[in-house]
Amino acid sequence: MLQVLNPATEDVVATVPAATPADVDAAVLRAAAAQRDWASAAPADRARLLRRFASTVDEHIEELALLEVREAGHTLGNARWEAGNVRDLLDYAAGGVERLNGRQIPVPGGLDVTILEPLGVVGVIAPWNFPMPIAAWATAPALAAGNAVILKPAETTPLTALRLAELALTAGLPEGLFQVLPGTGPVAGDALVTHPGIAKIVFTGSTRVGKSIMAKCAGQVKRVTLELGGKSPNIVFADADLEAAAAAAPMAFLDNSGQDCCARTRILVEREVYDRFLELLTPAVEEIVVGDPLDARTQMGPLISRAQLDRVRSYVDGAPASAGTIRGKAPEGPGFWFPPTVLTGVPEDAPCAVEEIFGPVAVVLPFEDEADAIRLANATEYGLSGSLWTRDVGRALRASRAVRAGNLSVNSHSSVRYWTPFGGYRQSGLGRELGPDALTAFTETKNVFISTEA
Repeated sequence: MLQVLNPATEDVVATVPAATPADVDAAVLRAAAAQRDWASAAPADRARLLRRFASTVDEHIEELALLEVREAGHTLGNARWEAGNVRDLLDYAAGGVERLNGRQIPVPGGLDVTILEPLGVVGVIAPWNFPMPIAAWATAPALAAGNAVILKPAETTPLTALRLAELALTAGLPEGLFQVLPGTGPVAGDALVTHPGIAKIVFTGSTRVGKSIMAKCAGQVKRVTLELGGKSPNIVFADADLEAAAAAAPMAFLDNSGQDCCARTRILVEREVYDRFLELLTPAVEEIVVGDPLDARTQMGPLISRAQLDRVRSYVDGAPASAGTIRGKAPEGPGFWFPPTVLTGVPEDAPCAVEEIFGPVAVVLPFEDEADAIRLANATEYGLSGSLWTRDVGRALRASRAVRAGNLSVNSHSSVRYWTPFGGYRQSGLGRELGPDALTAFTETKNVFISTEA
């Protein structure tokens, strides 16, 4: 059994049976049978059912949000957004079903066309930091492209996934088409990754686990999409609107308690405005409200688990003795609480400056000029996201091209929109999710030549 804890109270809120390899085998058989019928259905009918699924989710936004608060410790506002994002992703994917077009390619001697066909059964391994939306990033386009989906949620956050599977059946999706199998990574996750009946694995999580999954998929030449770690820069040039940049910086790394692979945890500030930026940043960090996720005033909730709390604490405790600290407040007593924390005066290669902490901790590093900013921005193994603050459009374009990351924002911290592609460079992942091409990532391209020779 999997024990689900409320991160804000440490109370047990549910116990859920953990799937075995035999459960995975049975699920794959059910999914394969359902997928054949689903793929042969008229595109308009598939689109209609996905829109009905979206409407059903919309009717249960509050219920799903409250489940997310209980199992993940997210603030209620964030949890409502996440449930709404599932609805929006399903709606968006449904719009692509009837537009999943191949091409006609000019060739001599006949007609050549390409056909986009579904892969079959897709395995999705979702993380605990954004359990609902990230699961839907893969599930919605995979279903829209004519595949079946087996979703393994994280051990600590299975409840919203299980409820979404129930809502899919309520909406009329066929039995077996979208299944949820809670379980541990080494058992259920491994069985899903290595199963010969799974055509593709979509994984969001740590770089370490992503590499292991990629290696296991290689033996079957199985397709993978990997969205992995990040250590994203927030570059503040001297010509930026410093007040706006400092005001936006805290929630750029504190949203979801810093448990976000896009978190801007490396704040890089041009030296001539470094001291002024810290003067503006300090009260902005200290005033963040950390507390009960159900309280409308709360901006940041707890970390997901005791293990994650210990990990975050180890980075701060292990910072150089010379490091300065800007620190907010957090509740005491039960719950996995850690205060908003900014470290200053640390070496640029310190572990807290280059490794993904996955908690409410950022470092501030000075840079000398544009070239130095780019050097520092690229001085990690990751390349997922980042921000640039400047009034100079030319500099914004130059820096955007030079920073090795898949998702950049200028004078903003926005990384994810379901309308646009999302994914990382280097060890932040492989492939792209979301955007207008999301469905094609779950298809095979078949080429057909028809001779017109007499």
